[in-house]
Amino acid sequence: MKTCLRAAAAIAAFALAGEAVAGIPLVNASCPGNIEVHADEGGPIYINGKEGKLKKFNDNYFEAKGGGVTISLSVNPDGSPAVSYTGKGGANGICTIK
Repeated sequence: MKTCLRAAAAIAAFALAGEAVAGIPLVNASCPGNIEVHADEGGPIYINGKEGKLKKFNDNYFEAKGGGVTISLSVNPDGSPAVSYTGKGGANGICTIK
């Protein structure tokens, strides 16, 4: 019984420790409209210095929302990242990886 309680406590602690999402590479990018994107390996994704709300679609595609924009991060088959954005009023574009 004590082992089950310890295991449950450990699982709860990991769940609250912050989200790391496998598949997110280390990336820095600049997007049109003065949008700066940074992601640490495993996440999170930052938009202009603030952590975006992350949604994982699969191991190779993620979106982060924040500051009125959606950042799309995909990982190409060769492991390289691709970043784009969608903003208010239909603004969108490809971001430059630094």
